[in-house]
Amino acid sequence: MAEGPKKERLARRKARKRALDVLFEADLRDLPPSQVLLTYLDRIAKPHPEHMGYATELIEGVAKNIDRIDELIASYAEGWTIDRMPTVDRNLARIAVFELLFVPDVDDPVAITEAVELAKEMSTDDSPRFLNGLLDRIAAFATR
Repeated sequence: MAEGPKKERLARRKARKRALDVLFEADLRDLPPSQVLLTYLDRIAKPHPEHMGYATELIEGVAKNIDRIDELIASYAEGWTIDRMPTVDRNLARIAVFELLFVPDVDDPVAITEAVELAKEMSTDDSPRFLNGLLDRIAAFATR
């Protein structure tokens, strides 16, 4: 019985990682995420994994709402500008903020924890603590 939710959590984690891959590449190459997504989908094995649907939702959602998302990140990132953040952290924050604001079936603590866990794997030693604090502040704002 617990397999379903655990399987879904693992699928969503993979989706977040794939979304990060695409958003990171788009950010580095200064390309629209939708364009990078198309080439990414061409590169990965077919049939596409089931979790690509959620990854695509995250990528398109971040791209569509990037101005609002970046505005919130900039407002709550104490002492940091968006441009000074490591590219991985900036895009993990974007994914998590999108989930906090626009994905009602993802609980706030889950969105925050997932971003922190990916930061532990893929970013600097200070990134998990930084993202946790930033996303906690944004979540508190978003629930007001």
